[in-house]
Amino acid sequence: MDNDTENPIKVLLVDDHEMVRIGLAAVLGTEDGIEVVGEAGSGEEGIRLAAEYQPDVILMDLVMDGMDGIETTRQVLKQQPQCRVIVLTSYLDDEKMYPVIEAGAFSYLLKTSRAGEIADAIRAAARGQSVLESQVASKMMDRFRKPQAQAPAHADLTEREMEVLRLLAQGKSNQDIADELIIGIKTVKFHVTNLLAKLGVEDRTQAAIYAYKNGLAE
Repeated sequence: MDNDTENPIKVLLVDDHEMVRIGLAAVLGTEDGIEVVGEAGSGEEGIRLAAEYQPDVILMDLVMDGMDGIETTRQVLKQQPQCRVIVLTSYLDDEKMYPVIEAGAFSYLLKTSRAGEIADAIRAAARGQSVLESQVASKMMDRFRKPQAQAPAHADLTEREMEVLRLLAQGKSNQDIADELIIGIKTVKFHVTNLLAKLGVEDRTQAAIYAYKNGLAE
């Protein structure tokens, strides 16, 4: 993925904050050998534009409405495993950091990073070199040093997925869940698919049984 001025590194921005995208595009536009080929305001749009533009590197936000950066990373890399995803986020908590790295994120930076550091991380990714924020590297080292207890399957569920699971266990339909949580039915279906996969069950009935066995539903 080496580049020069004739073959710049193609970068896609995925962030649901327009001003962040505008700022990143402006800053990266001044960097030699880097070209911002597209901007996506959601995970779903990011998947579509990644397929359209075939970027070398994606700067990925973690927390977005609808599909989050973890699932977006997973879906993009399923289609384009050669792409390098650099997480650019304000979050450093374990429940977001480790899942996105497991999903295939190549580098992990905080939004407090300087513009030059972000550009350097993009160039490093294009060379196949991963870059981790110092705090991220430290947390990962601590994780590997400490023996980890086996976490239950539902430990990987997001707060929203847990809400959907509880309602699902009450026998509510997708439409009922959508109405109660004030979200779209497509979003409900997305969360149901995700939680079934994370729990390792095949259908809603098994998910409901799991919820009751593990004290997750009334």
